[in-house]
Amino acid sequence: MPTAKIIATGSYVPSRRLTNADLEKMVETSDEWILERTGIRERRIAAAGENTSDLAYEAATAALSRAGLSADSLDLIIVATITGDMPIPATACFLQNRLGAHNAAAFDINAACSGFLFGLSTANAYIRSGMYKRILLVGAEALSRFTDWEDRNTCVLFGDGAGAVIIEASDGSVGIMSVDIHSDGSYWELLNLPGGGSKYPPSEEAAANRMYYIKMKGNETFKVAVRTLEKLVVDALEKNNLKASDIALLIPHQANLRIISATASRLGVGMDRVMVNLDRCGNTSAASIPIALDEAASSGRIKENDYILLEAFGGGLTWASAVIKW
Repeated sequence: MPTAKIIATGSYVPSRRLTNADLEKMVETSDEWILERTGIRERRIAAAGENTSDLAYEAATAALSRAGLSADSLDLIIVATITGDMPIPATACFLQNRLGAHNAAAFDINAACSGFLFGLSTANAYIRSGMYKRILLVGAEALSRFTDWEDRNTCVLFGDGAGAVIIEASDGSVGIMSVDIHSDGSYWELLNLPGGGSKYPPSEEAAANRMYYIKMKGNETFKVAVRTLEKLVVDALEKNNLKASDIALLIPHQANLRIISATASRLGVGMDRVMVNLDRCGNTSAASIPIALDEAASSGRIKENDYILLEAFGGGLTWASAVIKW
C-alpha cells in the first residue's frame, strides 16, 4: 500500500493589512483588548474583486512551481473552504479551470477551520487506495466577505489567505502517518453562518437580521476547543507510538493564542516547537494550517525525517489531527 507524501507547499496572503489600530477606528475595541484575548496584531484582507479561487490559485501555483510540476499532471484537486466563490459550482472547479488542470477531478470540502485536515484525510485515503497518485489540496478563505464589521467580538478574529500542498503516492517511509477527523453536530450553534442556505434562503428579512455574517459564541467555543484539543493531540501521539519529545513542530489551527498555548502545554511541547503566525494573519479558517505549514517548510523549521503534528478545531463542530513524517 503506497504512502501519501507531501512533496511541496505554497501559500498566499493578500497585500492589505488590517491592524488592531485600524479596528479601533471601526468598532469599540482596543489593540490591548484584542492582543490579550486572541494574540492577533493584524490580519490580511482580500482586495475588491479578489475571490477565494484567486487566493487558491496563487497558493496552488506556488506549490506547483516548487514541485516543478505542471497542472495537467494532477489527478485530483480538493479545496477546503467555507467562503467559496459561489454556492455552485465548487471553487475547486474554478481553480481547476484557471490552472488548466485538464486531467483532474475537482471538488470542495466544508469542515470550517478543520477543513484542510479533513481534505488531508480524503487525499490520504485516495492515495493509499491507489485510486489517485497526485493530488493538489488547498485551504482557501475570503472570510472578510462574511465578517460582520459591526460585531466587535468576531470582526477582530478573521483574515483572508490560502495555503496549498501537493501530495503524491510514495513507496518510502516518510509521509502521512495518520489523520483522524471528528464531528459533533449538536454544537452547531456555537459557530455558524446561518443565511444563504435552504434553512434561511436569501431574503430581505435575512439581510436585515445580518444572517449572512459569521456568528460565534466565543466563550463557549473556547471551552470546548481547549478540552477537545488537549485529548486530540495526546491520542494522536499514542496512536503513532510517539512521545511529545519526538515532535519537531506542532502546527495548530491559528484561532487563538490561548488555545494554542493550552494545547502545547497539555502535550508537553514548548512554544519554541510551535508554529505561530496568528499575530500576522489572524484566523484564516481552512487556510490557516497550510499557510503555517508553508511558512515553516520554507523557513527551514521542518527538516527531513522530522515528525510534525497538525491539529484543528472548527464549526460543525469539527476537529482533526494529523501526524506526518517529513
